[in-house]
Amino acid sequence: MRSMLRGVAALALTAALGLAAQAALAQDKIKVGWAISKTGPNAGGANITQIPNYLLWVKEVNDKGGLLVGGKRIPLEVVEYDDRSNSEEAVRAVERLITQDKVDLLFPPWGTGLNLAVGPVFNKYGYPQLAFSAVTDRAPELAKRWPNSFWLLGTSKQYVDALVELLTKMRGEGKINANVAMLSIADGFGIDLSKAAREGFEKAGFKLIYDKSYPIGTQDMAPLIGEAQRSGADTFVAFSYPPDTVALSDQSKIANFAPKVMFLGVGVGFPLYPQKYGANTEGIMSLGGWSADNAATAEYRKKHVAMHGRDPDYWGSQVGYSSLQMLEQAIERVGKIDRAAIIKELQTGSFDTVLGKMKLVDNMPKDAYWYIGQWQNGFFTGVAPQRPGVAAVKLPKAPWQ
Repeated sequence: MRSMLRGVAALALTAALGLAAQAALAQDKIKVGWAISKTGPNAGGANITQIPNYLLWVKEVNDKGGLLVGGKRIPLEVVEYDDRSNSEEAVRAVERLITQDKVDLLFPPWGTGLNLAVGPVFNKYGYPQLAFSAVTDRAPELAKRWPNSFWLLGTSKQYVDALVELLTKMRGEGKINANVAMLSIADGFGIDLSKAAREGFEKAGFKLIYDKSYPIGTQDMAPLIGEAQRSGADTFVAFSYPPDTVALSDQSKIANFAPKVMFLGVGVGFPLYPQKYGANTEGIMSLGGWSADNAATAEYRKKHVAMHGRDPDYWGSQVGYSSLQMLEQAIERVGKIDRAAIIKELQTGSFDTVLGKMKLVDNMPKDAYWYIGQWQNGFFTGVAPQRPGVAAVKLPKAPWQ
């Protein structure tokens, strides 16, 4: 009797699996969802770095007939919400996408703070979180806590180490003094990077003679720029978000504040930055940077311009597009929308991307791109860390025109 019951149970399980497989093959669309900042202070970053990549990838996949799943191409259907640059709204929207809209794939929001806010929800429901607009030194810890999360921009320490190495070299050559003035936005991004910077500057023998944090939404940057200018520091560092980066640049131009090293935050690599400031961008540094000789990223840029009428972001865009290429290849290899299996493939596989061959280590890329870039002759080129293909940094920054 027991043997007979085991046989019946096995047949029932086999039948159930067969029906599940048939259902998967019968799927006529794959729902892709995202909650992202279409309004609010984060909208600038989201509308430059992430939304264009999402739309470009969806178009390219659908132009091929859809995602290749189990030998069959299945078209994508998009469901999106505006998180209004608010963490509570982002969490609610992600929950809605999962529980009500029943999306098959879920894309992350823009910014460090919002990615940290929605991380537990992605993890709870087992969706891969391919974060490519978040920088935090907690990334290794978070990857262990949430094995479904991938922190593709790396850690704050990696960027700070590259910047400090560059500044140390210039100080050793007598091109700058040891004094640094620093500003940081009071958000996950600014808090994390400024903390790493304080430790890095101190360890390397730099003097942080001005260190100020400012709240999200600050519009009047005149007092902050005035204090930084009076500090006498040769190096000015601002871990800022796009609206602040523009405001800081505007005020620096008004005050003719042109320290030898001018390092600003998110937005310097955006296409609107050289459009707005023209030749004044020359010598300004920020996070990211591209390689002028990378044919794959040049082709990606061409496709981006053809669809959106503007260049991509020169920091996170190519990383984000690469993450979508990785996701597509992982799904094709798994052969079905099995999110646990897709996560495992992302953790262990090797992928062909516009950045080259990508293989993640502890859910993060290693030496896949530049950490520090500088505008040189109209191109935002990688100047750190020191490795083959790096461009020589140019100093000092020219006065504002």
